[in-house]
Amino acid sequence: MKLNVKIQLLNFCFQVLNFIFLALGLSVFGSGLWILFDRGSLQTVLPSVEMRTVGAGLMLIGAVVLLVTLVGILGAEKQIRVVLLLYVGFLIVLILGQLFITVLLLISRDKIERSLDQMVDQFIVQFGADSSEDRLMDRVQKYESCCGRTGPADWLNNSFIQSLNLTNPDVLPCSCFKMYEPSVNSFWCSELGNYTGPLFNWGNSSYDTGCKEKVSDWLKENTLTVVSMEVGLMLIEGLQLVLAVQLYSAFGRKSAARKRAALAGGADDHGEQNYAYSDPQDGYADPAHPAHHHDYQN
Repeated sequence: MKLNVKIQLLNFCFQVLNFIFLALGLSVFGSGLWILFDRGSLQTVLPSVEMRTVGAGLMLIGAVVLLVTLVGILGAEKQIRVVLLLYVGFLIVLILGQLFITVLLLISRDKIERSLDQMVDQFIVQFGADSSEDRLMDRVQKYESCCGRTGPADWLNNSFIQSLNLTNPDVLPCSCFKMYEPSVNSFWCSELGNYTGPLFNWGNSSYDTGCKEKVSDWLKENTLTVVSMEVGLMLIEGLQLVLAVQLYSAFGRKSAARKRAALAGGADDHGEQNYAYSDPQDGYADPAHPAHHHDYQN
């Protein structure tokens, strides 16, 4: 395969991988933003250093991916070997950073899950202040068809319900019911039609299962999503490393060939004698017409 054709083929594959790499990098950056700043996510209210480290790390990796992609495109298009070396160095740093984030997420998953349990318990105790945590808890119970962390009895730990001196979970958040009819401005519902306490909305068919399993499944799915994106990025980066090294070598051979051609051209112009013609007085014998030699001698 001719060198120029090989360079064009390598460059095409390299640029395709760069665009895929950029798309995955932007996805990783978006995941980091979601972990750190989405107010509707359980992650934003987790007092977990590991989770916030993962979020910040993903954002940093996404930003570096953008920079690395631009460096790679510049080095390949302009055929600058030093820039390609810089690109390879960035890729190695990225791979090491992604390995750290992935390992941290995997080994901290149990700790993050325990933090989730503690946070849900805290939400239950403080529920009723119309805060973002209340709305998040309502959304989890409503859309996951669950009630409490392990079951409806967890709501007996709520500060407001404890003030009612209840021994059974007869009063629950309205999101714990499959159906409810709002009649008063209250977060709470009850299935008891003859309840003698404060006025509550009427609810029907409360959920019996807790949200712990749902939250655990949610954490596993998101962990799997992040790890999959990281593994995909690392596979792409491995291919990019191979292509970048091949391009670096091909550019080096092309540069060396140009130098040899330049040196050969300079020697033809200034250093080589032209033997196509010689003065007859020198006794030159024309190899094409050897018989003329005697004529010249005479």
